[in-house]
Amino acid sequence: MEQHAVEQHGKAEPTGLDVVVTTMASDSHTWNLVFLQLLLEELGHRVTNLGACVPDELLVAECRRIEPDLIVVSSVNGHGFNDGLRVIEALRARPELARTPTVIGGKLGICGSGTPARQRALLTAGFDGVFEEGGSVLEFRSFVGSLPAAASRALPEGSVAAGTGALPAGSGVLL
Repeated sequence: MEQHAVEQHGKAEPTGLDVVVTTMASDSHTWNLVFLQLLLEELGHRVTNLGACVPDELLVAECRRIEPDLIVVSSVNGHGFNDGLRVIEALRARPELARTPTVIGGKLGICGSGTPARQRALLTAGFDGVFEEGGSVLEFRSFVGSLPAAASRALPEGSVAAGTGALPAGSGVLL
């Protein structure tokens, strides 16, 4: 039998988001990151998992290099609120990351979850979503599903992509 070479025409567009999943410098937990990576990959996204105990400078440098569509910061040690405030300030200080959708979740404090004041403070600081322990994976999935892949970064300064700018504040999954 004669074999014919298959020629591909056109250029297929990649689907899904480029996502960075990380903890913060004080958090040595990894199972939460594995769960998030598998969940996001199951949803069709490409994930870079930076692992545990990620120093702020490394997180910022890797996000600048990767240019993700979404940054997911996870904490399970109870220091997520304080560490998160520091991390989001460092991310938002970089013009190329200032508009990258960034969420935080997990165990963000040692006094229970779902504190509205804590969630407001994190959102005011610059996070686009807060998903605390004991919540729903469905809320996180819905949030991620509302993001257009790379669309928000491609827009001129000052414009807002559909699905960004008014993203719902979550109260959900153990990130």
